[in-house]
Amino acid sequence: MSTTICQVMGFLVSLLGIGGTIMATAMDTWSTQDLYDNPVTAVFQYQGLWRSCVRQSSGFTECRPYFTILGLPAMFQAVRALMIVGIVLGILGLLVCIFALKCIRIGSMEDTAKANMTLTSGIMFIIAGLCAITGVSVFANMLVTNFWMSTTNMYQGMQNVQNRYTFGSALFVGWVAGGLALVGGIMMCLACKGLIPEESRYKAVSYNASGRNISYRTGPYKVGSGYEADPKTRKGMGYEEAPRNEDGRRSYPSKHDYV
Repeated sequence: MSTTICQVMGFLVSLLGIGGTIMATAMDTWSTQDLYDNPVTAVFQYQGLWRSCVRQSSGFTECRPYFTILGLPAMFQAVRALMIVGIVLGILGLLVCIFALKCIRIGSMEDTAKANMTLTSGIMFIIAGLCAITGVSVFANMLVTNFWMSTTNMYQGMQNVQNRYTFGSALFVGWVAGGLALVGGIMMCLACKGLIPEESRYKAVSYNASGRNISYRTGPYKVGSGYEADPKTRKGMGYEEAPRNEDGRRSYPSKHDYV
């Protein structure tokens, strides 16, 4: 029962993690404009992995996608790739985990096959969670670097850098989602051990008996021709065993006895 609960809980936690990863990847608030020095502004800017948006004080919001791929920084493209890989592995892990649930019977699938599928899905969830956490962390590192560079330029009196960007809500969603996927994968790996049948855990070991404990009997080996009659059928109807004499020889009736 505990194995089933651990497996189901791992599936649900991983489902939440993968769903959160998809939501974080699609959100546009990976980086938001820092309003520390200018709390009142007519324009508020924020950016995501796929487009950048501008919201005016009137409530009108305009978003523009990134029309170029080669013009984006290499680390930015790496973050995209990590999030996509995490989503793909997570979806595949969910499909495998559905068929591996112990409470679902599909044909004559053995528990050993379910255990292997559970372990496979757990590994997929762990890799997906690590990809999400790594992608979000790399983007956060880029924001921190750009933030301090912008701050330094502002204090030096450079007017070409006016906007600073800080952490957006998508980063926190991605961190939590990656952690949930990682925890769900660990729970699935733990549930795999309970699904392995007891008889397959311990393999039978055969021991050969010692030669001094075995006694052999030697004797002539008689090869039968295959035409000998069964001794039980020799004493059938019309056949009687001849009597024996005093010296142990058989005595057969002579022809005078039949006259």
